[in-house]
Amino acid sequence: MSAYKLLVVVHVLVGAVALVTFWTAAWLRKGTPAHRTTGRVYLLAMLGIVVTGAPMAIVRVVDGHPVTGAFLGYLVVITATGVWTSWRAVRDKAAPVRFAGPVYVALAVSSLLAGAGVLALGVRVGAPLLMGFSAVGLLTGADMLRRRRRYVRNEAPPRWWMVEHYTAMIGNGIATHIAFLGIGLPRLLPGVDGSVLHYLAWFGPLGAAVVAKVLLDRRWKPKTPSAPSVPSPARARVA
Repeated sequence: MSAYKLLVVVHVLVGAVALVTFWTAAWLRKGTPAHRTTGRVYLLAMLGIVVTGAPMAIVRVVDGHPVTGAFLGYLVVITATGVWTSWRAVRDKAAPVRFAGPVYVALAVSSLLAGAGVLALGVRVGAPLLMGFSAVGLLTGADMLRRRRRYVRNEAPPRWWMVEHYTAMIGNGIATHIAFLGIGLPRLLPGVDGSVLHYLAWFGPLGAAVVAKVLLDRRWKPKTPSAPSVPSPARARVA
């Protein structure tokens, strides 16, 4: 077995661990020791995906597949961003300024630039998949930089760390399921591969993630206080 094939095998194995532990942590009661332990295993598996995915992207470029290699590198960037953010949000929940430090900025800028690069590449080669999926990096990077302004001013809203954590975990879930549905499943079941399944595998998890984000925000994200209403002069005279 060549070194590259061994790398792929390890990548697939840690991906399987990530898929199982993602759903295990999702169904466990949040904040319990079992949830925290499973979440740590999941993030370690995702770290393994990043560590093995980076050299795989380089090999694809060297082998004469620059588009595939570039896209794999893009996935490594946004996955690394989600892994770090979901971990540090919990560790730094009492220190939002520290959370939004140099590493946070570097990951935000990297996501933004990687998204822009994939968008340009998609336009150049006429690949709708690249153009559509570039939005993940673009929106993630821009939103991180926007939120950072509040954190460094010590204006973080209540439960900010929880919102950061589940938002990043949703992003991690996108990467986990895309890797399984778009890359692993067609290899396991070649008969189900096809253009429709291909795009569904890539954009289906993205759509599900948007729904999950909206539902979780409704439950946990602090509401922006509305401005107090000013009584009209007529009502003031009646009063």
